[in-house]
Amino acid sequence: MGKIYESIDEKLRDWLSAQRVFFVATAPLSREGHVNCSPKDGESFRIIDERTAAYLDLTGSGVETIAHVKENERIVLMFCAFAGAPKIVRLHGRGEVIEPWNCDFERLKSIFPSRAGIRSIIRVHLMRISDSCGFGVPLYEFRGHRTQLEEWAEHKGDESLAKYRLKCNSQSIDQLDGIGLV
Repeated sequence: MGKIYESIDEKLRDWLSAQRVFFVATAPLSREGHVNCSPKDGESFRIIDERTAAYLDLTGSGVETIAHVKENERIVLMFCAFAGAPKIVRLHGRGEVIEPWNCDFERLKSIFPSRAGIRSIIRVHLMRISDSCGFGVPLYEFRGHRTQLEEWAEHKGDESLAKYRLKCNSQSIDQLDGIGLV
């Protein structure tokens, strides 16, 4: 039987921080819109406090999470134990897109490792923290991090990344607003 947590305690914080990958799911309000689920590198995740988490949002081909969060704030982060004891943790909450011109951006960015291609930080105000057994999750061995995304972003450089975001990240596949322009 799963457990509901009032907040993220030290034991749960340690478990979440040890996971190598997590998944982010969002959806637009429209029934015709596309639900999105994206894998994320566990190193890009941080616990801010017992009811707040955040992760780095890196430049990529789509902008669904940002568009959905801007439209309706609904988001869930899911962590699965791929090694060790079976466990799944879901962090349901209200998301907030922190873009580079936001007054909180630099402060939040400082708690993460330096990365090329950061386009925003997604802060999640947690409304429900729960776990479940994870008995059906297979065991996997972590072999290392992929380097292609960061190498691509470093090669492009800041100016080319800004142009790429304008072209490819200003709207979602459902034509919702994505990355803002300043």
